[in-house]
Amino acid sequence: MQIDLNTPEQLTPQQVRQLLAEGNDRIHNQLRVTRGGIAYLSQITGGRELDGLLFRLETWAAGSGCVGPVAADDERWVMQVYNVLASNWPKPASDYIDIY
Repeated sequence: MQIDLNTPEQLTPQQVRQLLAEGNDRIHNQLRVTRGGIAYLSQITGGRELDGLLFRLETWAAGSGCVGPVAADDERWVMQVYNVLASNWPKPASDYIDIY
C-alpha cells in the first residue's frame, strides 16, 4: 500500500493506520516519501537507495511494534506518523526525520 500525499483525501489517519497495519513487524521497516509525494513502507532501510526520496523516517527495527496490526491499533502512534507526514509534505524539515 502507498499514500499519495498530493491527494488530500488520501492523507488521513485511516490511510496511515492501513499503511502501518500492512507492515511486517518481523523485519526492519522504514517509512519513505518520494519526491513525487508517494509515502510507503520499505524494507530497504537506513541510508541505502535514497535516489528519488524527499525524506524518510528512522528505521523501525524488527519486533519494535512500529508496524503491523498492533501498531495500527495504537491511536497515539497512528497520529504521530500522520502528523509527521502532514507537517513535512511537501517541504520537509530534513531528509531524515526521527519521530521519537
